Amino acid sequence: MHQSSMLRMEWFIGKFVENKKIKLKVLDVGSYDFNGSYKRLFPSGEFDYIGIDMESGPNVGQVVNTPYHWPEFATDSFDLIISGQAFEHNEFFWLTMEEIARVLKPGGKVCIIAPNGFIEHRFPVDCYRFFSDGMIAMARYVKLDVLHASTNAYSKGQEKNWCSEVEADSILVAQKNYSGEAQLIDRKTYSCTPAIQQNFLGELKTCQKPKDNAIQKLLMKLYRKAKILA
Repeated sequence: MHQSSMLRMEWFIGKFVENKKIKLKVLDVGSYDFNGSYKRLFPSGEFDYIGIDMESGPNVGQVVNTPYHWPEFATDSFDLIISGQAFEHNEFFWLTMEEIARVLKPGGKVCIIAPNGFIEHRFPVDCYRFFSDGMIAMARYVKLDVLHASTNAYSKGQEKNWCSEVEADSILVAQKNYSGEAQLIDRKTYSCTPAIQQNFLGELKTCQKPKDNAIQKLLMKLYRKAKILA
């Protein structure tokens, strides 16, 4: 687990996790401690943390047979669901999102950190890299409300520790505002509306060079203008 991933998860906790008198139930998806884990960020006095993975080992509290079906856990049962450096190894991550949405409580939050950069690292496979639009799409697919989405962005004063061209990450924070099973988009009627990414960036700043940002903003402006004229 590289340093910037730990810092982003720590930022999520400080920014989006409210202190309550009762312990919050936390599910860590893909929790096997290969070279570090998030567990230390969730002290037992404040959180009831459990990690799941497909193999037994360090930091795995529950072994599941598949990433896509968790009968071990009841619907609407977790306050927080986290996952870091795992979705790139998940062949059908959108099916995992369905289970995340199912077991998340109404009002519960999910934080997913996934790579935007990195060389290929099969464990046992390496399938994807993610941008902010991809993170937003994850939430849209199961009708979770996006609270934050960013790619290779940093908190004030943390540019050196968060930014990397080699180990760049994307992060999604979303909230479930319904109860029960995952609610999916209607595939027959859904139409893509590009998100205004700045609305989900919050106080973070992107690590991109100013020139790159300017080009991206110009392209999106031209795209929206063309949509209006069409």
